[in-house]
Order: sequence, then structure tokens, then C-alpha cells
Amino acid sequence: MRLCFLVEEHYRHDGMPNEVIGQLTSWGHRVDVVRPGGSLLDMTGGVGSGAHDAWVLKTVSGGPGLVLLEAAAAAGMTTVNDARSIRGVRDKALAAALGRAAGLPVPATYAAARPELLREVPAAEYPLVVKPADGSSGRGVRLVSSPERLEALLPELAAEGGMLIAQPYVPNSGSDIKVYAVGGELFATERRSPLHPDPAVRERPVPLSAEVAAIAARVGAVYGLDLYGVDVLLGPDGPAVVDVNDFPSFRQVPDAAARVARAVLGLARRGSGPASPPLPALARTAPAGAGTGASAGAPALALPAPRTGEAAL
Repeated sequence: MRLCFLVEEHYRHDGMPNEVIGQLTSWGHRVDVVRPGGSLLDMTGGVGSGAHDAWVLKTVSGGPGLVLLEAAAAAGMTTVNDARSIRGVRDKALAAALGRAAGLPVPATYAAARPELLREVPAAEYPLVVKPADGSSGRGVRLVSSPERLEALLPELAAEGGMLIAQPYVPNSGSDIKVYAVGGELFATERRSPLHPDPAVRERPVPLSAEVAAIAARVGAVYGLDLYGVDVLLGPDGPAVVDVNDFPSFRQVPDAAARVARAVLGLARRGSGPASPPLPALARTAPAGAGTGASAGAPALALPAPRTGEAAL
């Protein structure tokens, strides 16, 4: 197969997706790599030429890569993930609205085009978590304890610019659960929360409860994603979904490069279309190596069956 990977400078030397590209190439597939931020893009000829079986996006939010992927989708090309689905999760304000409407446990969310508008958030909602609506990798996430603290932060927030979202803080242990969905499986990792920089919390694979697994699988169906990650906090009222990412790092997933590469090929062969709906039976954790390819210490849960070069467009 011939694939086009859209990789922005932020991920130029990152293991994900470079290891996936290397794996696909070693299997004999042709992978063209486009740097959307550093290339002249032929939006009328190159995108719709049909030279690629599928297009794959690994870019930062707000960059030109998503526009190019959407153009490819509009021309009838297969994209991984669905381009419309990516737009739905990269805008965190939109993602929160879509998730709440679908019944996902997403915290109440306020959006503000200017930081001073956050003054209107009711005092009863504090403490607040304030972050950029297009943020990623924990960038710009702040815990705001009170309206007075918000006032002190307003100049800093204004200097950064961009749409902001605010959500009531979900009390937690200082760590969150990152669930990765790849190749029909779910993998759970415990990570240090960006709001609680406790060095004692180490990133590690953890068992996946039936409740969190059902939520993570539902996320794929709600947003129409096939390859994705979900950040879940275990709060006093149960799990809360605080972020969804398309094409995440897949850290701590065993044989991640090969798993993601196989998933990309499968989705490319399947063609464009919404993600498969979740299976109803999500209460089991697959034992290591028992038909899932999982290694010891890396629990997985089954989901439904869902030459490298620089290219210019």
C-alpha cells in the first residue's frame, strides 16, 4: 500500500509516528511523509490525485495538517482517523459539548474567547481547571482555586491568547488513567496528573476496570474515532472524561509501533467510514498473550473489529 503521513515539526523526531513509519516501510509499504508546516501544499492537484491509499495525521492542534487531511477527505480519500472526527476532539469546547450530549461523564464546561469572560463562571464551580481549547500534552493547564486567583492570572492568560475552557476540578488521587484504543484493544496506563506534579507517581500499565473500559469504548463510538486516547479521572462521583486525543503517543502499549501500523493498514483497507460501535461485553481483561498480543503487565481489553520519503504536495 502507499500511505501519506502528515507530520508537523513538533513530531519530526518523535517515536510516534516515526517508528510506525519505519515498521510500515519494513513490511514493504510505501510511506510518503509531508511536513504541512514546511511545505508548499498543492491543495487542488496533489490532494485529490489518488496516489495514496490512505492519509494519516500526526500534528499539533491548530496546525495546517488537519486542513490538508480534510481536503483529502473531501476529495474522497481514506483518512485515519476520520477527518471530521478529529476536528470534533481537537476543539475541546466542541468535544465537551458532543460528549455531554451523548451521555459521557464529561465535567460541566465553560468556553471563553477572552479570559476576562471567565469572571462570569459561578463561584460555586471553583476550583476550576482552565486550559486552552486547542491545547495538547498538558500545555497551559492551570488549577485556579478562586475568583481572586483568576483575576491574578488574567494578564497571563490574555498574553497567551486563544479560546479557553474552564471545568470544575474533579478531586482525585493526583494521577489519571490514560486509555489507548488501537487495533481493536484497549490499554490502560496510570500517569501523573499535570495538575499534581508528584514525582512519586510513575507511568505504568494498570488493569482496566469494566466501568472505565465501557466509557473508553463509548468514546470511540461517540466521536467516530478508531485510533485514540482517553484521559479519565477517578473522582468521588465516578470516572470523568477530561480529554480525548486522536493518534496519541501510545506509550506503555506493548509493541506499539507494530500494533499501530497494523491498525493503520486495516483502516486503509476498510476505507473511510465511522468507527465501529462498541461491543456490549466489556467486563473482561484479556490475560497476557491470550489472543490479544498483550505482554505481561500490560492489560488489554478487546474492542470491536474495526520506501519512506519526504513528499511535497
